[in-house]
Amino acid sequence: MSSATRDHVSAGALHIGWIIKMAPRSIDGSLANPTRRKRLVDTPEALKGVAKFPTRLHDVASLLQGHGGCLRLTLAIHPVRSMSFGDATRLDGTHLVIDQGELERLIQEDSRVQSVDFEIAPAGEECRIGSVFDIVEPRAKGPADGSDFPAILGPMQLAGKGTTHVLRGAAVTVLDEGISPDGKVLEMSGPAGEASPYSGLYHLVIIPHAAPGLERHTVLNTLRQASLKAAVFLARTTLDLTPETTEDFDSDGPAVQGREGLPRFAYIGQVHSRQRVAEVDEQIFSGDNTAAMVPALIHPNEWLDGAVVSSYMNMGVETYYYQNHPIITELYRWHREGRITLVGTLVTMAASDNQQRERNCMLAAEQAKWNLAADGVVLTKCGGGAPHADMALTARNCEELGMRTVVQTSDMSWDRRAESALLFNYSEVDAIVYVGGRDTGWHVPAAKRVIAGNGELAEALRAPRELTAGNLCGVTSQQGASRLRSFVH
Repeated sequence: MSSATRDHVSAGALHIGWIIKMAPRSIDGSLANPTRRKRLVDTPEALKGVAKFPTRLHDVASLLQGHGGCLRLTLAIHPVRSMSFGDATRLDGTHLVIDQGELERLIQEDSRVQSVDFEIAPAGEECRIGSVFDIVEPRAKGPADGSDFPAILGPMQLAGKGTTHVLRGAAVTVLDEGISPDGKVLEMSGPAGEASPYSGLYHLVIIPHAAPGLERHTVLNTLRQASLKAAVFLARTTLDLTPETTEDFDSDGPAVQGREGLPRFAYIGQVHSRQRVAEVDEQIFSGDNTAAMVPALIHPNEWLDGAVVSSYMNMGVETYYYQNHPIITELYRWHREGRITLVGTLVTMAASDNQQRERNCMLAAEQAKWNLAADGVVLTKCGGGAPHADMALTARNCEELGMRTVVQTSDMSWDRRAESALLFNYSEVDAIVYVGGRDTGWHVPAAKRVIAGNGELAEALRAPRELTAGNLCGVTSQQGASRLRSFVH
């Protein structure tokens, strides 16, 4: 049985360390040591023995490298440590000033928005915010650096290249007035707030009010457009400023040379669950709703640079942590330190039926093996119980192909029993990072300040209540940002 407590260690680091320390396999894929996998070794030697990589991809890589084939993304970081409304949008040092009228006019260019309200929630304030549609980090690209949120706001282009300016420490948080107070909540203070990385940010809270008579999915699309427009609007104020720091992300992909002997890592991440049919205007991956999609190989930088946004009904997922994906950024850190080679990522989805599940899980595992030649794979889900099953089956397929795996799960049970929480039982899939769920919660007092989609929601949120980890933004994070850490006892 495991339980979760708060620990300021990102789940992303746990995933990779666990794989690196797994027991070696024999050539046929069976465990060389029948002992259950634990921290058995301390070096990447455990993951040697990768199959020979296809020569064809080496040849392709050689051609690409001569034409700038390495995809490089530079994040120009502009810290934000305070925020206020003012007469012109600008960044004064680390103080972000927002022209409320200009931003209002921008959002109301969408005729579906009848009106819009704005609030500012400083880091650590005794404030409760809900119900949250999405949280986005303000980012913008210069004219020569690519497209902002390709195929959603900007034209369809490859994400993950050039320079992207970032207002680090700021967030655009969009509320949905059409969700009950049991929706996603942002707690900015107290023990529940400390469990969420979002409580340390300065939030511009936006409450769009849609015109009457619109279908629900159309209302949600107005929220999506408002969230991304505002994020780009704020960050564009930095395009002519010198950043305080920069962060570079570059990878040659699966055909990288000169890193022989290092374990090759891949990431497989779900971005939608077909338990809920995606709306026609629900732009999740490169502007598409994923309805006809099969698992696809994408460069790690694409996750970080606007190719993926959260769906309309996101559970433990926000766009902010696609932009700052903890698992991908941790894989990059280990890649830079020469401990692993990050060879690529796959974007996938949870299926709506068993045949689709078996096909997608097979295709994802086969691409990780034969296209990326991965030794180790980190897998995450998106959604509730059925995505558990898809993630686990993909992991089992990877294990059967000789790749070591670790999966991240959240608790979906109401009775707090381990048998109910796990939803799968494959002996091969026994390296699991748990990030909390219905077994972890807080009693929160009446809120001194509430920001909500409407007055009725505000009154409901103001009262003392029980908040589970699954209701709190950034706590049960299916992207690996959780500060909860599990202990077996």
